[in-house]
Amino acid sequence: MTQGGAARRTVLGAAVLAAGTGITGLAAGTASAAEGGHGEGGYRDLPVPLVIGHRGASGYRPEHTLGSYQLALDLGADVIEQDLVPTKDGHLVCRHENEIGGTTDVADHPEFAARRTTKTIDGVSVTGWFTEDFTLAELKTLRAKERIPAVRQRNTLYDGHWAVPTFEEVLRWANREGRLRDKRIWLHVETKHPSYFRGLGLGLEEPLAKLLRRYGRDGHDAAVFLQSFEPSSIQRLSRLVSAPRVVLLSAANTRPWDFEVAKDPRTVADLVKPEGLKWIAGFAQGIGPTLDLIVPRDAAGKLAAPTTLVRDAHARGLVLHPYTARNENSFLPAEYRKGTDPAAYGDAFGAFKKYFELGVDGIFTDNPDTGLLAAEAFRPGRGVNR
Repeated sequence: MTQGGAARRTVLGAAVLAAGTGITGLAAGTASAAEGGHGEGGYRDLPVPLVIGHRGASGYRPEHTLGSYQLALDLGADVIEQDLVPTKDGHLVCRHENEIGGTTDVADHPEFAARRTTKTIDGVSVTGWFTEDFTLAELKTLRAKERIPAVRQRNTLYDGHWAVPTFEEVLRWANREGRLRDKRIWLHVETKHPSYFRGLGLGLEEPLAKLLRRYGRDGHDAAVFLQSFEPSSIQRLSRLVSAPRVVLLSAANTRPWDFEVAKDPRTVADLVKPEGLKWIAGFAQGIGPTLDLIVPRDAAGKLAAPTTLVRDAHARGLVLHPYTARNENSFLPAEYRKGTDPAAYGDAFGAFKKYFELGVDGIFTDNPDTGLLAAEAFRPGRGVNR
């Protein structure tokens, strides 16, 4: 697999603005090796440390849009992430949450004003508009917008340029780009709130597996990682497809929602212990911990002593894809911030270096170009000045 370089990080601005066109005519069916299916090495052959475009290139474009995914690819991201939620009629679409008031212009559509409601999602009361209350045709009348405009005001320039993509559209886009670039386009796909949606009769795993099979991404060497904060979702997917799987892990004192439902007393703190990691290794190939599980922050927001999670996970054959590295001061550990403006860039390279030195296998980042430049010094045969 190509490991990177300046050519991979060329920004194709015109191509990004045009992303989303010309994809619907691509045929379904098993993809060729160049398109993302079988015939090339699996995840163990990817560059290390791996750079994963978090929701695309969400540091520069509204998240989970074809424009964000296209820019992440053009910047050279090794893998590009999608989060999946369903529509009322069962289509899988790419949104970080099923509540879409903050990421689309739904509030500007008077025809949908009556659909604003309050729901309890995984024990949390949420008010807004929800994908499961919209058909795909209705959802397609909306346009995406920047989720955190106070931090990323420049991203608002692209508000309204892209619709909410279906996962099938993303698969077709990835196939198209794979043909153009003669390489496999790797995806990192998350099932969001799977227990909640299964309770509504909108289970995520079965339609996801069906799409993966249709587009040749269901084998052990498929160019896709499947991820979820609910281990039972990963277990269900393990029975449906053979693609590599990652269990996401939130704060140490939290419990996965499916554990809450099943009255399983274990917390994330239990899952990151050797016995918990051994259990995860029985049905997954990796973990996606929050960065704080690898290096906690103290009361002042500075990094404290690293934990043994990297070593312990590797001892059980698991790869680590922690989340999420970002360039802005508001997201960085205190010692890497510059100035007092929370939206200004801090010493992101210093933070990346810290995590890469600890031996993580990959990292989610909103800024793939920054992550790739930082990663080059840690990839075999590469150098900081090369």
